[in-house]
Amino acid sequence: MPLATHGGPDALGVPLFDFSTNSNACGPCPHALAAVQQADATRYPDPQYTALRQQLADFHGVAVQRTVLAASASAFIHSISALQRGQGVCLPQHHYGDYLQAARAWGLGTVDAAHAQLLWACEPSSPLGQAHPGLAALVDGVQHGQQLVLDCAYAPLRLDGAPSLDAARLNKVWQLWTPNKALGLTGIRAAYAIAPLGADVQPLAALSPSWPIGAHGVALLQAWCRPASQQWLAQSLDVLRGWKQRQIALCESLGWTCLPSSANFFCAQPPLLDWAQTLQRLRTQGIKLRDAASFGLPGHVRLGVLPPAAQDALVLSFK
Repeated sequence: MPLATHGGPDALGVPLFDFSTNSNACGPCPHALAAVQQADATRYPDPQYTALRQQLADFHGVAVQRTVLAASASAFIHSISALQRGQGVCLPQHHYGDYLQAARAWGLGTVDAAHAQLLWACEPSSPLGQAHPGLAALVDGVQHGQQLVLDCAYAPLRLDGAPSLDAARLNKVWQLWTPNKALGLTGIRAAYAIAPLGADVQPLAALSPSWPIGAHGVALLQAWCRPASQQWLAQSLDVLRGWKQRQIALCESLGWTCLPSSANFFCAQPPLLDWAQTLQRLRTQGIKLRDAASFGLPGHVRLGVLPPAAQDALVLSFK
C-alpha cells in the first residue's frame, strides 16, 4: 500500500489525458525548460546556494537569511514536522495527504489551532482551490511558539479572487513555494520557503542534507525568478481561464456538480453509483481523474484544467 495518494503517472504509465495533477497545462514554460536543459549536471551546485538564495530573496523582497531550500515541498513538510516531534498539529479539513503522513511519522497528534505547535494552511486550497476559511484571523491568533505554514503551491495558478493575507500577515508565517507546478515541470523536484520575519531558520537548516537541490532544480528556481518566466506565466493564466470555463460547462453537461474554485483545478461530483469502477474504466482508456476520497470528499473527483482536446475525450468517454 502506498503511504500517500498522488495523481500523475502510475503503474500503467503516463496517462494520455491526465486530469489528476494540477500542473500548468500550458507548460512547460519554454524559458524554464531551456534553463533546465542547459544545466551543468557534471558539477555539484554551490553547497550554500549563495546566488540562488539571493535571487529568491530579491524576487520576494526579503532578506536572504529568510530563504530556506528544500528538495521538494514534501521534504520541507517532513522537516518542519520533525522539529515539532511529539507535539500537536492543526490540519485543514481537506488537505494534502503529506501533512498528515509527516505528522504521523513524527508523532504529532492532531489538535485544534489553539493547542497546536504546527499549523497548516493552503491557499488556493487543495483539493477545492478555494480560500482557506478564516486565514487572516488564524494568522492573527498565532501565539509565541506556534509555527504556521502557508502552502503556496497554487498561489501562482490563481485564476480569480485575491489572497487572504496582506504583506504584514505574510511576514508572520512560513511561505512554502513549489514553482514546478506553475512552470509545468513537475518532474523537477525543488522547493523553498520564506521564513517568518525574525524566525530562527537554523534548526530547520540543520535537518537539511548536503546539496538538497541538484543542478536541474537550481536552474528551475533561477528561471522562476526571471521576468520572462513570469510573463509567460501571466499569459498562460489567461489561456487557463478560458479552458476552465469550457471544462466546467462540459462537466455540467454530463450532469456533474462542479464546486467553486479560484485555481486551475476544481472538484466535481458526478451522479454515479460505482465511481471507483468508472475511474478504472477511464484509466484503461487513457484518462485519469483524481479520486477526492483521500481528501475527505468521497464521491467527488478533482480535475486539473486541460486543453479542449482532453476535455472532449473525457466527454466522449461517457457517451
